[in-house]
Amino acid sequence: MNVTVYSTQTCPYCTMVKDYLRGKQVAFTEYDVGKDQVKAQEMVNKSGQMGVPVVEINGKIVVGFNKPELDKLLP
Repeated sequence: MNVTVYSTQTCPYCTMVKDYLRGKQVAFTEYDVGKDQVKAQEMVNKSGQMGVPVVEINGKIVVGFNKPELDKLLP
């Protein structure tokens, strides 16, 4: 399973998503789009969104802390 989280340091929903994934023992790669403009552009290209968090799970995009959608895509 390939999970990527695009987030910023000041976003409370980003923290909630990361804590939720850790609680489910899901490994993920995190990019701080507040500091990495290349990853920020990649996030916008994939999601069409400027807001964070954006979670990519095996190529599928979830915007925000959408727990029902995350649960559908996670084991």
